[in-house]
Amino acid sequence: MIDLRSDTVTKPDEEMREAAHSAAVGDDVYEEDPTVTELESRAADLVGTEAALYVPTGTMGNQIAAHVHTEPGQEVIADRQSHVVKYELGGLAQHAGVQVRMIDADPHGVPTPEAFDASYVEEDLHRPGTGLLWLENTHNVRGGVAVDSETIAAAADAAHDRGVPVHLDGARVCNAAAALDVPVSDLTAPVDSVMFCLSKGLGAPVGSMLAGSETFIERARRTRKLFGGGMRQVGVIAGPGLCALENVSDLATDHENARVLAEELDRVDGLSVAEPETNIVLVDVSDTGLDVETVLERLREQEVLATPFGPTTIRFCTHRDVDRAAVETAIDRVATALE
Repeated sequence: MIDLRSDTVTKPDEEMREAAHSAAVGDDVYEEDPTVTELESRAADLVGTEAALYVPTGTMGNQIAAHVHTEPGQEVIADRQSHVVKYELGGLAQHAGVQVRMIDADPHGVPTPEAFDASYVEEDLHRPGTGLLWLENTHNVRGGVAVDSETIAAAADAAHDRGVPVHLDGARVCNAAAALDVPVSDLTAPVDSVMFCLSKGLGAPVGSMLAGSETFIERARRTRKLFGGGMRQVGVIAGPGLCALENVSDLATDHENARVLAEELDRVDGLSVAEPETNIVLVDVSDTGLDVETVLERLREQEVLATPFGPTTIRFCTHRDVDRAAVETAIDRVATALE
């Protein structure tokens, strides 16, 4: 089976398994796990912040950030297609008690300064005001687009001019950095906090990082405990996370495989494929005369897995566990499935 549903399906390699086996551990709630301490320090260095916090999942990291940055009732400005709006179970309302002002931030999911200003709400007797600007890079639903630092900075500067903090859902920000050939810290410098995943393209079995100022992380650590994320001898999973940080340079291979996949699938009758910027390939199947579920079932019969991503769209996601040979095999199998 060639699994191209997501880059979350990767298995830890032998180096990661050995790192888990040999990790020095301690009670992380007491901040006594040396492996976690090293991971947090190296993660902060990667994104250029004062501090970082290890969290079990990216969703938890995002929800912690919202809880720390905002007050209940405030508004969060976010792209209508952002992960936090579509895939986090309304967590902003449930955990932080905030409401979302959704905007259509085409084409990259990042609002222009003008769009931010138009959506901004001043606090007054009747309105709680805008408390946070939410950005995403790469942007999943918009096809894994890699947003450059200038675009991020323009939006962040507009928010900061009005005293509004900015959080970046950077689950795949390392992919963005690899695609743009810039340091990760260039993409995170304009924002106040960032979450990035170790368990997607970087290949760790579990975990994400939340980073920001020392003051922000102090508050985030307390909120992590509130959300049930205080962990004990967690070095056994932080060790593989340290290995994952060494895999940033490998992401370019996933991007090249995605480019090949997209080019070849676009030649298959009935398929229309957008050119990918990173490791996400969106395929429109409407001209096949088949619905998405039928296409996915045919692919499964050919031992290829993909993800439904809209009424006429499926998503393929390349990753470190699928090499070029497997991608080429997948291309042949897709063509066979649609004959």
